[in-house]
Amino acid sequence: MRSLNDVLKKSGSIIYNEMVHVALTSAIGSAVLAFLVLYLPFYYALLLLPLLYMPLVYGALYAYHRKTLGEKLLARNVFVGAAKGFFPAAVFGYLMALLLFILISTWWYYHEQDSLLYLVVALFQTYFAVAVLISQFYTLQLVLQENMGIFRAMGTSVKLFFRHPGYTTGAFFQAAVVLAALLVTVVGFGLLYVGSFAIFQHEAAYNVLHPEEKKDEEEDSAERQGKS
Repeated sequence: MRSLNDVLKKSGSIIYNEMVHVALTSAIGSAVLAFLVLYLPFYYALLLLPLLYMPLVYGALYAYHRKTLGEKLLARNVFVGAAKGFFPAAVFGYLMALLLFILISTWWYYHEQDSLLYLVVALFQTYFAVAVLISQFYTLQLVLQENMGIFRAMGTSVKLFFRHPGYTTGAFFQAAVVLAALLVTVVGFGLLYVGSFAIFQHEAAYNVLHPEEKKDEEEDSAERQGKS
């Protein structure tokens, strides 16, 4: 199994070489996201995000997955993937929306009560929500790469998280750090994040699902050195 640093280097190289397509696949979902955030009340946007935005995010993941199978990285595959993966993407999106709602309501309630007990509860629920979010890092990739149903993929993702806690947590926070950096510039987020995330998450998940490939490369390298 490759280290997370190796995955980052490989992902960065692919993102650089596919920058135009990364921008296109990111912009498609970002156009819908901008409409929901700018023109709808918060709770309506929260309800519609899983139905309108998450399928397009899944479509970006699908577009890169098809590239790994030998196809070109095409923007139209975003729409193909969104249609094929509408149900798993919507289910996953509503899980994310639920976690976000828990966080917002928890801290809003603590702000209204302003006591040590509610602070402890808020911190615990925040830890719980983040832990669940990290444990679902592989879910959509399992649907894509392993053809799993969404609910089985959720359970398998939790198992992979407990099997590789350090690697999974590091990959999640790496994606979160990039998200935070790109959110500083709205244009940067809109044109880069979803496409870049699709590449990074695919490579990070593939590394966990196919750890034997690293061993094969090391054995081939040792064999070549021995012959030389």
